[in-house]
Amino acid sequence: MIHFSSPLAKRRTLLHGVLGCALNAALLPRAHAQNDASWPSRPLRLVVGFPAGSTPDMAARALADPLAHVLGQPVYVDNRTGASGNIAASQVARASDDHTLGVLINGNLTTARLLDPTLSFDPARDFAPLSLLTTAPLVLVAPPGAPAGAAFFAAAARQGSRWSYGSVGIGSVGHLGMEWLKSRVRGVAAVHVPFRSNPDIVNALLAGDIQLALVPPGIAMPQVHAGKLQAIGLSSGRSALVPDVAPLADAGVRDFQLEVWTALVGPARLSAPAQVRLGREVPALLRDAATRQKLLNQGWQAVGSAPQALALRMHDEAAAMGAIIARQGIKPE
Repeated sequence: MIHFSSPLAKRRTLLHGVLGCALNAALLPRAHAQNDASWPSRPLRLVVGFPAGSTPDMAARALADPLAHVLGQPVYVDNRTGASGNIAASQVARASDDHTLGVLINGNLTTARLLDPTLSFDPARDFAPLSLLTTAPLVLVAPPGAPAGAAFFAAAARQGSRWSYGSVGIGSVGHLGMEWLKSRVRGVAAVHVPFRSNPDIVNALLAGDIQLALVPPGIAMPQVHAGKLQAIGLSSGRSALVPDVAPLADAGVRDFQLEVWTALVGPARLSAPAQVRLGREVPALLRDAATRQKLLNQGWQAVGSAPQALALRMHDEAAAMGAIIARQGIKPE
């Protein structure tokens, strides 16, 4: 079990560290607006913690070509897989060449260290937040014939621990998200069952072995449209990725907002000219209509935030998920 000697102190540490990075980023343009064109001086490496063809990889590759064009240097994607992206995150945190960046997922930047304090990197200390790149909601799904909206949660509460839900593993966004959702809906006590992959979760739902799961739209919606699963609601507000599914808030779920996302970060020691230029160029690139459509086709909504907005998102999600991890004593297998 993970014990926090002082949860408030832990959250304050996260807040000070992440917001400290954001404050530095806010001040950098004043001091370095004149010399940020000196960077980059050689090709850039975007480290991704998942294999080619994965959704984080696709987000990185959608950014790489336009970024190379505006920076005047090649940008290549380096897939360093393993440990749910934490191997890649560790490489980015240690980088000292000023030309290594990471396209990382929210788990690496929010919950990784809370789940495993032995990790070699600390998201609040070791990264320079640069831009939130993409987001996507999750879809709460159940077998066909399940009641819709608020009636579903009433049914789930009546079933208590006789119902179960699936995720792709302890500490995954589907696991922590469901535990968070359970804390927001009175009486829901479905038991966690870990699986190796989202397709395995779908198969278990189809077989009636589990009754609900939070899964990505690309996994959920083909089954929903085929009538094999029922979409109960989205884990976020309305989304262009899933225009025909209402938010869970419409079913009475309050104070629950969860997305999967990717972000561009550098090591904390990334030079001021690099941080300034990336903080300016990346959001502009993600406003391009063709890039946005490409990402939408791949299952992502383009964002392109300022560094400060990414830092705040990292802090807020770490605080919310950290409370779940501490309360449930969750630790990776």
